[in-house]
Amino acid sequence: MRIFVTGASGFVGGAATKALGLSGHVVRAMSRTAASDPVIAERGGTPVRCDLENVTAAHIGDAEAIVHCAAFVEQWGPRDAWKRFNVDGTARMLAAAREAGAKRFIHISTESVLWRGQHLRGVDETYPLAPNSPYPYAATKAQAEVLVRRANAPGFETIILRPRFIWGPGDTTLLPTIERVAQSGQWVWVDGGKAETSTTHIDNLVHAIELALTKGDGGEAYFILDDGVRTMREIITGIATARGITLPDRNVSSGIADALGATCEFLWRTFNLRGEPPLTRFSAMILSRDSVLRDAKARAEMGYSPVISVEEGLRALGNA
Repeated sequence: MRIFVTGASGFVGGAATKALGLSGHVVRAMSRTAASDPVIAERGGTPVRCDLENVTAAHIGDAEAIVHCAAFVEQWGPRDAWKRFNVDGTARMLAAAREAGAKRFIHISTESVLWRGQHLRGVDETYPLAPNSPYPYAATKAQAEVLVRRANAPGFETIILRPRFIWGPGDTTLLPTIERVAQSGQWVWVDGGKAETSTTHIDNLVHAIELALTKGDGGEAYFILDDGVRTMREIITGIATARGITLPDRNVSSGIADALGATCEFLWRTFNLRGEPPLTRFSAMILSRDSVLRDAKARAEMGYSPVISVEEGLRALGNA
């Protein structure tokens, strides 16, 4: 199959590009800068110079399927960045894909589309979206999902995949953050890390992407998860230990973390401080709320099941 991938120089898009190429697909990928070209090429894709703000049907060419992984995932940034990339960028990708004649549009989303600050316990895909979430990333990813669902039509099927807590080799977000904060001596658990969470190993997400090329119902969303549920402390400690990192036992309550996150954001915005705040409202919330999800729909409608266990993934991470 001819496939066009966005975000191919990142964690998820890069893993997808590599796996799809190894499976015999012809992969072309969005490349925003010359620096991304060799990264994409090394992963088996052909770089195409464009970005989410200027992509056209000509860039997509004769691709039969789109795998849209690119997004603004930062927890801090210019106020308009999340909308520009997550909402407007997705709208532009959908329009370009339709004009190019693509038949399948796979959108990589997140459980964050549901967050308003509450716990998520035993949640499936019928749970309502949060397009007005107080967290910009969550709100704009939910708004993007609305666009993707509405774009579904005969001859142009859209599939939404929702991983939670993506981890594994090649991670450019979670593991580097753990390492950086641990090295600075600033690591602190929120509520002792007792919040329960579903997780998604990168190999399991890539497997789901491959399935979604031909499986799943148009206009539908699917949670893609590892087997089992773990506490934040269990999974983060497991990842850290696999990389030889020891995390301290310091702890703050969720109430204090929420207040600190809000205060940091206020100070950084008000005084235009450099860099990122040490804690945001979203970070504090994510670390302290349960996020236990159900993937029965993906198993039933896509034939999904994990290809790697958490235990196997942690062993492999230690050898990476």
